[in-house]
Amino acid sequence: MPDLTSDLFSHASTQNIKAEMRQLAAEIERHNTLYHTQDAPEISDAEYDALFRKLQQLEEQHPELADKNSPTQKVGGQRQGAFGSGKHRAPMRSLGNAFAEEDVTDFLDRITSFLRLEKTPEIIIEPKIDGVSLSLTYQNGKLVRALTRGDGETGEDVTANVRTIANIPQQLRRGQFTSDGFPDDIEIRGEVYITQADFEKLNNAQAAAGDKVFANPRNAAAGSLRQLDTAITAARPLRFLAYSLPPVPSFTLLTETTVLLFLHEAGFETPAIEKAANRAELLGIHNSWKTQRYTRVPYAIDGLVYKVDDRTLQNRLGELARTPRWAIAHKFPPEQATTVLEGIDIQVGRSGKITPVAKLKPVHVGGVTVSNATLHNEDYIEQRDIRINDTVFIERAGDVIPKVVSVVLDKRPAGSKKFIFPHECPACRTRLMRLEGEADWRCPNVAACPAQRQAFLEHFVSRGALDIDGLGEKQLAEFVGLGWVRTAADIFRLGQHREQLQTLEGYGEKSVSNLLAAIEKAKNPTLPRFIIALGIPNVGEATANDLARHFKTWQAFSAALAQPDAAEVLTNIEGIGPVVAQSIISHASEPHTKALISDLMDAGIDIQASAVQPRRTGYFSDKTVVLTGSLSALSRDEAKARLLQQGARVTNSVTAKTDYLIVGAEPGSKLKQAVKLGVAVLEEDKFLEFLG
Repeated sequence: MPDLTSDLFSHASTQNIKAEMRQLAAEIERHNTLYHTQDAPEISDAEYDALFRKLQQLEEQHPELADKNSPTQKVGGQRQGAFGSGKHRAPMRSLGNAFAEEDVTDFLDRITSFLRLEKTPEIIIEPKIDGVSLSLTYQNGKLVRALTRGDGETGEDVTANVRTIANIPQQLRRGQFTSDGFPDDIEIRGEVYITQADFEKLNNAQAAAGDKVFANPRNAAAGSLRQLDTAITAARPLRFLAYSLPPVPSFTLLTETTVLLFLHEAGFETPAIEKAANRAELLGIHNSWKTQRYTRVPYAIDGLVYKVDDRTLQNRLGELARTPRWAIAHKFPPEQATTVLEGIDIQVGRSGKITPVAKLKPVHVGGVTVSNATLHNEDYIEQRDIRINDTVFIERAGDVIPKVVSVVLDKRPAGSKKFIFPHECPACRTRLMRLEGEADWRCPNVAACPAQRQAFLEHFVSRGALDIDGLGEKQLAEFVGLGWVRTAADIFRLGQHREQLQTLEGYGEKSVSNLLAAIEKAKNPTLPRFIIALGIPNVGEATANDLARHFKTWQAFSAALAQPDAAEVLTNIEGIGPVVAQSIISHASEPHTKALISDLMDAGIDIQASAVQPRRTGYFSDKTVVLTGSLSALSRDEAKARLLQQGARVTNSVTAKTDYLIVGAEPGSKLKQAVKLGVAVLEEDKFLEFLG
């Protein structure tokens, strides 16, 4: 006879367990929403972990009762809106790169000479993690904001997603450096990454589910960090490595070593470090890491970072337009592989430059799958005798740009023929031009070449330029084909085609409204973005920001370019040399550039004054200064850098427009010229007093 009592007891027990699991799941979901979405947690991390572990244990003991929608299967908060943006406290600079031993020697010599030291200052060495740069802002020890690097000045706000990364503390731990409390506002920087082992597991899971398979750990980390659904980010094995703390008033840490001790004490994972006192020690450490790059740390690295350990010396060294003087990345030798070059395409850039591109049998190089590689120019192909169907060595130079290095001649197929470089533009059939002394062929048909027009339009609307959401390669090509867009200014007249737009495939009333709203928003670009959008050769984000910082308004910038001394004005801006200055002036003087700018203004473009933070000001702000003779306290380079930081214009010759001549030991003829013209002369002690 069946034991009904036992069955009833078992059924009741099962119902109780199921009810407990439901209650736990609901409680965890509520705390997830409070923590990840509303930023208002009610319990500690330890209490949350206890609830989570209890539910996990019950599900493991009773898998038949587990709910596929359990929070143990999908961790994180609710779906967020589109990402906002925020300004960094200080620019997030890139590092300069060293690829050869000579580059390291140059780096050490530069800093030693700049600081007028007799020997190299102590250098701290960190592995250069190949992750996604992130800055974290803490107020009174509590995480309040997380920004991606973005353009170095402004980043995307990914705070909600960052809160799901397990090893990022929501509240900093106190220690010896913070016994009296945390600074009101600090910014901690580092890299979001995925370990090599977790990357393999993630890709296997993605492939099994029929989802995207990532090319490398860095791409996987970047894609995971920028998910609109925080639950997806939370489910990815993201981690954070902290290595930097920009200066904070009233919170002085004298060395990079101390910074890392503070970060570790506060609850962060930090990199393993070593120190060196000279070139030989640096290179020895680099060679050791190079042979162990895949086994020494669990994450992908592409080199080592060398930093001057003393932060007071860092402050003296300062920064260039794009990189700090006090740090450099010593990259590991790029990886190489061999594959078959199946064809050569000819691409036309927005400036008319003709670039041959190798179409390759896909090959895995430096952590990514490569199917295209640059061949640079006609000379590069001819000098290396590169032919279609050759087996070639592929290299990712600096682990970034794939290029064809050389040919494996022993594998060359019989009957191969040399590649004949075309001398007509593939897009408009205009005869190509190659100026004397230049390596590149160019299409001179700037105004009418469809390839140049398309490339320029794509650049104009890109994220780094005017950032018009909803306009990309496909849409622009379609609008050009319909005759609606001939120049960039026509983009701002697309509203005239609203009804026709709604008849196109993929466009409804809402999508058209969104597109036109994005275009309308782009009519008010900041000065740096507008300069970038113009596509001036040799002018990128850093230079555009330098120009905007100096001139502040479009009117001042364009007026300066029309003056006879435009080259001198430009080269006195830190980070801008003669080549870049001439490129800016030449571009501005082109008839098609003038016509485009006039057309853009007619279309309603209103360029906003620069939002870039101005450089520090001081006694020499807006003054023209000349240096002569040898200074005892500062090198010539440091004196010039300090003057530029105060907003001075440093020139090489004394004229009637010179405000001050700074005189060191053994001055030359500049002193006589200054006296003759009545220019104020400052000896070194007075100069240092005014310099502060």
